[in-house]
Amino acid sequence: MPWRVIACGEQLWHVDVIAERRANTQAWQLALSFRAASDRLRGPSFWTLFPLEATSKAALFIQAERITNEALSQVLAERLT
Repeated sequence: MPWRVIACGEQLWHVDVIAERRANTQAWQLALSFRAASDRLRGPSFWTLFPLEATSKAALFIQAERITNEALSQVLAERLT
């Protein structure tokens, strides 16, 4: 089950999130996975980093819940162009 389902144009997309922490850093960063919901467009998902960081995964996911669908759609549109 996706974390969110958003629309970009006439296409629905499934969005999932993970927390990523790079070596030698204390901050967790949010990464988003986008996958087309339509069978005809289904293909490999792609990942992109979202500009959110926190010192704990829990704090990061709390911040992620505040991301609007419009902001997610904008990130997706930028990645598709």
